Amino acid sequence: MSEQIPGIDTTVAPSGPGCTECEAAQGWWVHLRRCAQCGHVGCCDTSPSQHATHHAKETGHPFIQSYEPGESWFYNYESGEMYGEGPELAAPHHHPLDQTVPGPRDRVPADWQEHIH
Repeated sequence: MSEQIPGIDTTVAPSGPGCTECEAAQGWWVHLRRCAQCGHVGCCDTSPSQHATHHAKETGHPFIQSYEPGESWFYNYESGEMYGEGPELAAPHHHPLDQTVPGPRDRVPADWQEHIH
């Protein structure tokens, strides 16, 4: 992937340290994904609410990048392709290191495994 890809803006910072919608609803997530076009941080498809995919469907923004420490892969919703690397997006590149997975710790139910996809 080159840095001149429609649907990727390397200058936009992420929307925050956690899933935008889950934070607003006091929900929780398993892993986080970052929209490569607008910076929206949403929860992964394993999470109960799957906000990253909902964001992509609602906006037409095609690319997400993992927002997990140590992961830099991209996914293209239009083609279904994964990329091991791509252009470097604006910092920060992952959620805070002290944030639990799943998280946030104080909102994850004890039976969280029964709620995932």
